[in-house]
Amino acid sequence: MRVLIVSDSHGLTEELHTIKNRHKDVNAFVHCGDSELQADSSEMEGFLAVRGNCDYDERYENEETLNIGEDLLYVTHGHLYNVKMTLMNLTYRAKERDAKVVCFGHSHIAGAEKIDQTLFINPGSIRLPNRRKERTYAILQYEENKATVNFYDHEGNEVKDLTNSFSL
Repeated sequence: MRVLIVSDSHGLTEELHTIKNRHKDVNAFVHCGDSELQADSSEMEGFLAVRGNCDYDERYENEETLNIGEDLLYVTHGHLYNVKMTLMNLTYRAKERDAKVVCFGHSHIAGAEKIDQTLFINPGSIRLPNRRKERTYAILQYEENKATVNFYDHEGNEVKDLTNSFSL
């Protein structure tokens, strides 16, 4: 299963359309919050999206889940779990939800890491990156017991130093 993950687009519209059109081959689109767009906007069509601290449309939930094969992908923005300081609170929530993969944003820092047996993915920001110059999003390729996370800049070029594979 292939899942495209974006976060923290902060009002961008054309970029979301472009990214969706560029990757029509994925199985699911996930937005980890702070789109600053209405849930029914054309840009958000097709996205499983959550509410970030800059989202005011109450139709977004604080958390969502997606079945990926027999496993669970958990999506949240991260501000309610203090992710700018630590992933500990989010790790506890992932265990409560029995999630194998967690997608979150808020810090605008792109990266993927495994904590215990859970994979945490922050796609970065396609508007305001932190600690990198590239405005990024990610694609998760998920197969039973193996995950590869590829990162791309907003123009579709792979950011190879962020790409990583994990056994789960």
